[in-house]
Amino acid sequence: MKNRSMRDLLEKADRYLAGGCLGSFRMPDEVATVMERGNGCRIYDVDGREYIDYILGSGPLILGHAHPAVVEAVQRQVALGSTFYALNEPVIRLAERIVEASPCGESIRFTSSGTEGTFAALRMARAFTGREKILKFEGGWHGAHDYAQQSTTPPKPTDGPVAVPDSQGIPKAVSQSVLVAPFNNADVAVELIASYADDLAAVIVEPFQRALRPEPGFLEAIRQASSDYGVILIYDEVVTGFRIAWGGAQERYGVVPDVAVYGKTISGGYPMAAVCGRADVLACADPRRKGRAPYTFVSGTTNGNPVSAAAGLATLDVLETEGVYARLYDVPARFRRGLEALGAKMGLPLQVLGEGPVLQPYFADVEIRNYADTLKADSDAARQFGVEMIRRGIFFNPAGKLYFSLAHTEADIDRTLEVAEAALQRIHVEL
Repeated sequence: MKNRSMRDLLEKADRYLAGGCLGSFRMPDEVATVMERGNGCRIYDVDGREYIDYILGSGPLILGHAHPAVVEAVQRQVALGSTFYALNEPVIRLAERIVEASPCGESIRFTSSGTEGTFAALRMARAFTGREKILKFEGGWHGAHDYAQQSTTPPKPTDGPVAVPDSQGIPKAVSQSVLVAPFNNADVAVELIASYADDLAAVIVEPFQRALRPEPGFLEAIRQASSDYGVILIYDEVVTGFRIAWGGAQERYGVVPDVAVYGKTISGGYPMAAVCGRADVLACADPRRKGRAPYTFVSGTTNGNPVSAAAGLATLDVLETEGVYARLYDVPARFRRGLEALGAKMGLPLQVLGEGPVLQPYFADVEIRNYADTLKADSDAARQFGVEMIRRGIFFNPAGKLYFSLAHTEADIDRTLEVAEAALQRIHVEL
């Protein structure tokens, strides 16, 4: 292949791709690379360099790269057709599987991305309730649409409940329809739900927000308040669904929403997401209702395509086998214990937050309960640490979440910790 050198490819990326990247994740220039292939928990760049991967495509590859069962399922389906814009057997079977596994599941509508999923869920909630406002939590990530890009990464704590747009190009009217509360503060959330009940359509929350676990009573409080005032409670389970438990965060924390949005794990690395929940809410997306309220348009050219569905079914087959979730907790726990021990040994204020196969290191000497607390951590140190890990063949998202897969072994963790010790010696922490 002509012009295949790493330097040439990176120059072409800068020339032809906006920002030289595919989205909001651009690797630091000092470790920029171009990936060629993946196998298990390892990926390889075009120069043949090997990395142990803790990004996993931003989470979808819970079985690891190119899992044989997923590859076989996709190859079999591709030979039969990639998309039909019509019902197909794989997506019907996947619908049944997700609805039966989801504690809130009664009905489902597929989309092509998590962003589309949360957007559709909010639209359904507005149609169902006849109200307009939504409540989200500071630092919570619900995708790229205008209603989601509100107070997700503000440079300083926001003065809630006023939302601060994270992107230019968002109409002011959209921001004015979004309320913001601090995560893990039940009192504030309940007060806002009560105060705005007449105009509040939905509360949307990552039940496990980024790497922050919900404190006891928090989810229970917003569930009760939402029920009391007829507000639709939406769980964004794009990350947690089928990852932290077979029944996701609903099973793990024992609090069931009205609607849940799934993504990442449900399609084995191929584009697909879903809105799942109460049948009366999902009925808003029934095209036979068009012209009669409440109706919402929720559709897309590749929604429910059979290739993604086949990959999803193969992935869920593996996840449903005995002992899978114990392993998805045990191996990352080895990393957490080891990294925190290294921090203590070096006198660094290093803590690893998260749940099971989703973890994130923070350099902070304070308890981290919500987004405002994360701003007290040393983000420069986290970035330095991530860059040093990439230099040494460990693929990290600098200052971001780490994902673990069934392909990661104890030996991989031990190797990662060896590299981490060397990387930690090169960083400087300022608090």
